Amino acid sequence: MTEQIEHIDGIQVTFFKSDRAKSLNITIKPFTGVRVSVPKGISYKKAKTATEQRIDWIKTHLSKMQKAEELFTVFTPTSKFETREHHLEIKSVEIEKVKSIVRDEKITVFVPLSTKIESDEVQVEVRKGIERAWRKEAKEYLPNRVEELAKKHNFQFKKVSIRNAKTRWGSCSNDNSINLSLHLMRLPDYLIDYVLLHELVHTKIKNHSKDFWHLLDTVSGNAKKLDREVKGYGIQIY
Repeated sequence: MTEQIEHIDGIQVTFFKSDRAKSLNITIKPFTGVRVSVPKGISYKKAKTATEQRIDWIKTHLSKMQKAEELFTVFTPTSKFETREHHLEIKSVEIEKVKSIVRDEKITVFVPLSTKIESDEVQVEVRKGIERAWRKEAKEYLPNRVEELAKKHNFQFKKVSIRNAKTRWGSCSNDNSINLSLHLMRLPDYLIDYVLLHELVHTKIKNHSKDFWHLLDTVSGNAKKLDREVKGYGIQIY
C-alpha cells in the first residue's frame, strides 16, 4: 500500500491507495490523524483538491478527536497495565520497526532505541497489542458465557462473533446471531453478563419496548441501573 503525506492548511494528511474504496473516504482516528483512502481511478492530485474543499469539516472533527486523545493513557515502560490474563511490557531494543507480541500472558512491545516511546507510532502499536490480548480472552470467555446464560434463561441464538467494535458493546441480528465487542473484556463480570443478557433478550424482542426492558429486568435485575453503569465506560477510551 503506497502512501503520500501532504500538509493542507497546517494539517498533516496521509493519502493512500485502496483497492476496496469506491469513493474518496476521509477518516480521523485517535493517534492516526487524518487519513484519506483514494480509489484506484482517482489521482493523488484530485484527492488532495477534494480534501482541501473539506478542510473546515476536517478541522472541526480533528479538534474533537484531539480532545478525546487527551483522555487516553500514554503508555510508558513504567505503566502498570493488565488485562484479565496478560500484562504489558514495553522494551527499547535494537530493532528497525516497532512491533508487539502477545504470548505467555504478556503483551510485549518492542521499540527501536531511536524512537520515542510517547510517539503516536508506539502508542498505536501498544493498543494493537492490548486489543489482540482482549480478542484472545474474549474468544475464550464470551461464547461460553453466552451459552451458559442462554441455557439458564431459556434463550436460543444462532452463533456468537467477536469483533473490534468501538461504537457498541454488542448487537443481535435478525437471525439471532450475536455480535460482541472484544472491549467487553474491560468490564467487570456482572456488567459483561448484563450486556450478554441484553443481546439474548433481543433474540425474543427486537426493539427496546417496555416488554423488552421488563424481560431484561427479570433476567438481569435492575436493568436500567446496569445500563447506566455500562454507559459510564467509553469503548474507545482506555
